[in-house]
Amino acid sequence: MKKDLALYWKKNITLMAILLSIWAVVSYGCGILFVEQLNTIHIGGFPLGFWFAQQGSIYVFVILIFVYYKLMKKLDTEFEVNE
Repeated sequence: MKKDLALYWKKNITLMAILLSIWAVVSYGCGILFVEQLNTIHIGGFPLGFWFAQQGSIYVFVILIFVYYKLMKKLDTEFEVNE
């Protein structure tokens, strides 16, 4: 049983690291590093780089929360630790 819980936590931490990495790339990359390239594209009259810096990273973070919930629900069921 202890081995199963170790695997469960390994998968949990891996999933969390992947999702946080995506958020970091979107937040830091699109909002700061690639802002000049993204600013050549406009959405609703605003440059895309500005949009990512102001709202896009927040939207991505909220979507990642729901993705994490869905995948953790599946992982909890797989390892029979669901409530």
